Amino acid sequence: MYRIAPSILSANFARLGEEITQVLDSGADIIHFDVMDNHYVPNLTIGPLVCEAIRPLTQAMIDVHLMVEPVDRIIPDFAKAGANIISFHPEASRHIDRTIGLIKEQGCKAGLVFNPATPLSYLDHVLDKLDLILIMSVNPGFGGQTFIPEALNKLRLTRERITASGRDILLEIDGGVKVDNIAEIARAGADTFVAGSAIYGAGKESDPHRYDSIIAAMRAELAKVA
Repeated sequence: MYRIAPSILSANFARLGEEITQVLDSGADIIHFDVMDNHYVPNLTIGPLVCEAIRPLTQAMIDVHLMVEPVDRIIPDFAKAGANIISFHPEASRHIDRTIGLIKEQGCKAGLVFNPATPLSYLDHVLDKLDLILIMSVNPGFGGQTFIPEALNKLRLTRERITASGRDILLEIDGGVKVDNIAEIARAGADTFVAGSAIYGAGKESDPHRYDSIIAAMRAELAKVA
């Protein structure tokens, strides 16, 4: 099963609730929630209050990607605000195992995020505790960047690790995902696809739910994957 996870970083924040409802009505599966602190990454976005505000709008999973340092302090706030999945970068935690435990204690699923230059060796120690692995195919901080091809190899290696573990772990990709490359990314092993500008920048007033055409096009490409 493939899951499409629009990143609200690229949504129109003047009508964020409507944007979230429309993209889910168009067939998206997960809401991806990018949190940046102007410290770990050179940008500043949104926090727990926004998550809390959108939680009543949908039963869909809210996938919170924390690009903040230090990370532990903010995790309980997002859990309380309604996050289902909370993922973080190993570089942002002094004790990765402890941070994963904190997320689980708050009742959320835990994810670990790998930047383009972050080694997969972190998985040697915590794979058995993870529910999601997120491979960044751009350097984090800004939407609309170009997909880094080396991420495909990283996906393949990660998929091998997941398969060998026998565990049910989501393998998510984030950065530069679009209709033209989503099938190739799926063949490399991804099953969950974060797309921001590729979805929110392609909305059509002629679509019943505004984003039907673009999400249908992504689904059609994924259907071609053997």
